[in-house]
Amino acid sequence: MVFKGRTVAVIAIVAIVFSSLGTALIVGKGGLIDQWEAGTLLSGDPSQDASFEEHADKLRQAYAVIKGSYVHEVSDQKLIDGAIQGMVSALGDPYSAYMTPKQANQFKEDLQSSFTGIGAEVTIKNGRLTIISPIKGSPAEKAGVRPDDQVLKVNGQSLEGLDVNTAVGKIRGPKGSKANLEIIRPGVREPLHITIVRDEISLHTVEATMLPDKIGRITVTQFSENTAKDFAGGLKKLEGEGMKGLVIDVRGNPGGLLPVVLEMCDQLVPGKKAVMIMEDKEGNRKTYTSKLDQAKPYPVTVLIDKGSASASEILAAALRESAGYPLVGETSFGKGTVQTTEEFDDGSNIKLTMAKWLTPKGNWVHQQGGTKGIKPDVKVPLPSYMHAIPPQAEKPLVRDQNSTEIKHMQTILDALGYNPGRQDGYFDERTEQAVKAFQKTKSLPQTGQLDQKSAEVLQTAFIDFVRDPKNDVQLQVAVELLKKKAK
Repeated sequence: MVFKGRTVAVIAIVAIVFSSLGTALIVGKGGLIDQWEAGTLLSGDPSQDASFEEHADKLRQAYAVIKGSYVHEVSDQKLIDGAIQGMVSALGDPYSAYMTPKQANQFKEDLQSSFTGIGAEVTIKNGRLTIISPIKGSPAEKAGVRPDDQVLKVNGQSLEGLDVNTAVGKIRGPKGSKANLEIIRPGVREPLHITIVRDEISLHTVEATMLPDKIGRITVTQFSENTAKDFAGGLKKLEGEGMKGLVIDVRGNPGGLLPVVLEMCDQLVPGKKAVMIMEDKEGNRKTYTSKLDQAKPYPVTVLIDKGSASASEILAAALRESAGYPLVGETSFGKGTVQTTEEFDDGSNIKLTMAKWLTPKGNWVHQQGGTKGIKPDVKVPLPSYMHAIPPQAEKPLVRDQNSTEIKHMQTILDALGYNPGRQDGYFDERTEQAVKAFQKTKSLPQTGQLDQKSAEVLQTAFIDFVRDPKNDVQLQVAVELLKKKAK
């Protein structure tokens, strides 16, 4: 994507097989954005920096020693790439990264209307690849991947200590291939093993639906190039159908493009009030305001969770602090920094954190150093079954076995109404009867064993159950809140 002659990697609209966390990428008009486009934020001249000159001889000496004495041949490109990666890694910032020409090219190829992968956003947290959020409807979501999961291995290969781009490279693969992930989940003692079949994933980011009682719901999965336009279209459609209240759902939304979320704020925040503040390294601030004159004639609520990050948090904070709309759900992720990219002539680039963003009231929500996310006005925790992983049952689960997979199966059967009687992982007679009852309703052989076919049908039934608005506790709380306000 090109903006005034500068090609930028559109951070976070992809959620490629695994991608770097969605960032509020700076592109557009005004203040720091203008500075970025003018090249004054990243295009420094190291030859004019006295501190650089002091250390340049050391770099030259290290280069000469390696080229002259290292036992194996090594290319100049590999050494230069390694030096830049080392400088970026020394920042200790999980959102700054260096992409080699190959990595940058792969990243751009993924910025299409669809891509092949497992569909999840990640960051590096405490040295581990950590899930921010799986994309709704993606193979990762269907397989039971959840925010805050830490990926230790993929297909037996350790990801410990790798930078995000290298880790992403380990997880890439063609459509139909399998990624066997070993995961640590907070609150779960044993590592989880989840097999995900890579598939094609659409990047359609907005879905507008009318719920009962004329309550509209617009789900925004990411902030990509067309999201604001699609949001405006969805809003117009719902308003044309006589909408009496609106739920904006940014749960599991890892972020995206800053100009896009600002454009959406223009459609929602009334009175030309502040929507966000940007602060650079010198402490200089620029406040961005909305363009909307009057408030909407219906109440609005916003759904957030711990997978809502970056641009999602900008939108949520603006709607709460400047528009007075309540937030429902769980505390958001907490990403309060802004990144942009600098391209080199060979096609490689640096993605660098160059500013903080603050809420309209000046709060910094960043996990490290800030207030650690945005807390909802109405806290609604997820039911326990939302943390269950659909069993894959490569070997049948049968009576008298005891395992974590069986525990998840029991939790799911209970949520679906088949009452296995226990949820501790022991496959007893009552659990067997529950499996038989499920198999009977799905016209499967009533063996009482969860084989691979039964496991696939159970997974589909569970996903349909979770996606049904009637079973979405957080959504129903938001809807009831709107009904009260509408009266």
